[in-house]
Amino acid sequence: MSTTANILLTTLNARYMHSAFGLRYLYANLGEQQSAAELIEFTIQEQPLSIAEKLLSYQPEIIGFSVYIWNVSEIEAVVALLKSIKPEIRIILGGPEVSHSPDLPKVCELADYVIAGPGEQDFRELCEKILRNECPETKYIDGRATPLEQLILPYRFYNDEDIRNRLIYVEASRGCPFKCEFCLSSLDKTATTFPLDAFLAEIDQLWQRGVRNFKFIDRTFNLKITTSIAILEFFLERMSDNLYLHFEVVPDNLPDKLKSVLQKFPPNSLQFEIGIQTFDSEIQERISRKQNNDKSKDNIRWLREQSGAHLHTDLIFGLPGDTLENFADSFDQLIALNPHEIQVGILKRLRGAPLNRHNEASDLRFNPLPPYNLLSSRDIDFATMQRVNRFARYWDLIGNSGRFINTLSLLLDEQPFWHFITLSDQIYQRTGQTAKIALKRLFELIYVVLTDDMHHPAELVKDHLRLDYARAGLKGQPDYEALPTLNKPAKVGLANKRQRFHA
Repeated sequence: MSTTANILLTTLNARYMHSAFGLRYLYANLGEQQSAAELIEFTIQEQPLSIAEKLLSYQPEIIGFSVYIWNVSEIEAVVALLKSIKPEIRIILGGPEVSHSPDLPKVCELADYVIAGPGEQDFRELCEKILRNECPETKYIDGRATPLEQLILPYRFYNDEDIRNRLIYVEASRGCPFKCEFCLSSLDKTATTFPLDAFLAEIDQLWQRGVRNFKFIDRTFNLKITTSIAILEFFLERMSDNLYLHFEVVPDNLPDKLKSVLQKFPPNSLQFEIGIQTFDSEIQERISRKQNNDKSKDNIRWLREQSGAHLHTDLIFGLPGDTLENFADSFDQLIALNPHEIQVGILKRLRGAPLNRHNEASDLRFNPLPPYNLLSSRDIDFATMQRVNRFARYWDLIGNSGRFINTLSLLLDEQPFWHFITLSDQIYQRTGQTAKIALKRLFELIYVVLTDDMHHPAELVKDHLRLDYARAGLKGQPDYEALPTLNKPAKVGLANKRQRFHA
């Protein structure tokens, strides 16, 4: 017997392992309509026609979509199909990508209603009106924020399959007091915490159900230290070998009280996402980012040396006024702090973000298609932007992967950014690829660039690669002598003299 539902809550996640946290909030706060609702998740890899067929099988009257920068194109295709097959179904959109009128994607033209901002209260009321045949004439609705103490928390709506196979997102607070213009959280007036006892009671239920990997999505977990410590101590009381906690932290706020608690956690039980973005004080001021660079560096050093936390740090290339040389300086400063990962992100145009005020003055030209990545600016031409895109990809494959721990010392040397972008340029010249490079071939390519282009002694390079090859679990050894097709690449035009190396 087929299942029917008057209301469907759905989205397309980037991967199956992700879970739609916002939809669970909507579902938890549907009131009497919850019994007539279903929550269904797809991925962006699935075919729009198959998704439409599955949704229509429920014979819904209302379908609500959660729309983000990574799924807006796919959702547009699904909504277009639904409106062609069953135009009477009411389509409601919500999420960051549709919350900033008049800057809206095309999918909003297909929808019946669009809720901007918080939706827990307004989505429920809109559904109630539609089901009573009292459809509002207003298409665009400004969502009203519900006081956090009045929200029904969504954690019991993670099912057993979610707990086995998906990331479990949680939040102890909403909002952010900082005004960094590249981030939509800069539109928030402040940060507000959920009532701590109620929150921890829900987290305890998840822990009892077997959740051991908690990903906190708070923008500023260490903003209110007393709350941060209470949450950390809660987990310390439940510590196990497989407990893993992810937090996004403010880099320049690490008081001694917090440090003493962090030192109690065993290695590999904490991951901190630390947004540096840039060390350039002029750019920081230009984009309204308040960050004490010296404190941030000291705290990263302390975390790396005195805690067992895994440090995932972020940089953004292309901020207003940024240049390749300027970004290289930030990258080298961050490398010197020895974090476990550096995510090199390309600036993206987020609808509603205050950074858009710089578009004309800095000549910021963005991809018209999602994810709206920067293509060029007043200070960065398109060719340079493409080089850094490739740099970011190869850095993930080599620098962030953990596979080349021994060889990285040769790759980075005294000027890490310029050495690695040379490697990036040469690998691309030899392969024309930034993906689907077999691991063995990647070892071979690194060997050739280190010996041919950076003039390191062949035996020294082999010694370093041999250790990493063994760590990677690969059998045998690359045949470094049988690489004639790799040894004569096309020459790459190097834009800066610091990229040229001599024996």
